[in-house]
Amino acid sequence: MHTILIVDDDKTARYGMRRTLESRYRVLEAEGVSSARQIMAREIPSLLLLDIEMPEENGLDFLREIKAQAESPAVVMITAYGSEKVAVEAMKSGAYDYLPKPFEVDELRLVVERVLEHLSLAEENSRLKRQLVSEGQFGAMIGSSRVMRELFDLANRVAQADVTVLIQGESGTGKDLLATEIHRRSNRGKGPFVALNCAALPEHLIESELFGYEKGAFTGATAMKRGKFELANGGVLFLDEVGDMSLATQAKLLRVLETRRVERLGGTNSQEVDVRILSATNKDLPAAIAKQEFREDLYYRLRVVLLRAPALREHREDLPLLIQQFCRMLGEKHGRPSLAVSKEALERLQQADWKGNVRQLKNVLESAVVMSRSEMLAPADFPPDLLGAGAGNGGSSGGAAYLAVNDFREARRQFEIEFIRTKLREHGGNVTRTAAAIGLHRQSLQEKLRELGINSPREG
Repeated sequence: MHTILIVDDDKTARYGMRRTLESRYRVLEAEGVSSARQIMAREIPSLLLLDIEMPEENGLDFLREIKAQAESPAVVMITAYGSEKVAVEAMKSGAYDYLPKPFEVDELRLVVERVLEHLSLAEENSRLKRQLVSEGQFGAMIGSSRVMRELFDLANRVAQADVTVLIQGESGTGKDLLATEIHRRSNRGKGPFVALNCAALPEHLIESELFGYEKGAFTGATAMKRGKFELANGGVLFLDEVGDMSLATQAKLLRVLETRRVERLGGTNSQEVDVRILSATNKDLPAAIAKQEFREDLYYRLRVVLLRAPALREHREDLPLLIQQFCRMLGEKHGRPSLAVSKEALERLQQADWKGNVRQLKNVLESAVVMSRSEMLAPADFPPDLLGAGAGNGGSSGGAAYLAVNDFREARRQFEIEFIRTKLREHGGNVTRTAAAIGLHRQSLQEKLRELGINSPREG
């Protein structure tokens, strides 16, 4: 039986609601917010019928307090006549619905039934998600190893709480996929998910992307532009590679996190934003703090909860599962659904270093799927430097080609070709991300590609 808590300072109103509902539900009463807190310290009801206007404490403030908790009941606000604006604000703060006084008995029953039916569907959906987590799946991420199951379980629990999360892990471990699924499972899941890659943008553009700008704020600002914080209002802002921010931008980001207000470049008015921050980095931020390259106060703001995405070498037992899943997915994508990996190729793939982690594995498999003419992928379909004699112990057969060249300039050219091609594969052919990863400007990398005669799959 569902439990409903009525929070209203009007004794007559509480009596009328209780008489209407007590035949079907367990009904509790509280004459104000403080007594409601005492009741909710002992148990969490399924639904709150919460009056907005109370002399002791405001119902809207209590609603925000409730919705900030990891587990919170559904809330229907009870509003006075003419309080439509307040009701809209309550809906934005997480209320499921509202009822204006005076309301009919049948109207109350209908709203309560609708809310509890929604809760039942949500609980079934949550149960199915927990089942997937226990079976080794979290959104687009899969892994049945102990370390991945622990990560999925923690991420699933964190998703329910409206807290700031920092995801730490090497490039290619799926930090962006983890953040996306945390958002999807959260109570902000219907709100926007806005991402900003802090490593892919020049420093002078990051602030305008984050905060936006007014028309005429600088040369080229021909129209007002809303920043990522404004675009993410009511949802999530994902700061990828946050460790690459300059100290100046870190200070401005910290101020926004503390005040919950943002001001466009060139503007004079600030506005309130309601944004959950998820961030990710492949850097050791405590080490960066020691070098005075990252602000300690910002670090603790961002890492209310820390999730660590493990490198692929830390859960090698998931390789067969990942290879099978990628082959199925990529085979369907490229019109070759019956593709499989030979036993020999699978054994050698399991021995490779995978320094680019799961992203590198997917890119290597996609290249093999596209290039192979057989329905059975063999070792010859994969890069020789990946499956060479040194695979698994840090060696690389691909290095012998340029080491055998006597001329320094030619050896350097061959090394650059192999190095850049490898990095492009690791980053899915994305020139911008590859340039950021190897410490070059995008234009410099594009010039180097033309100089070496390398065709890049993607320019974005």
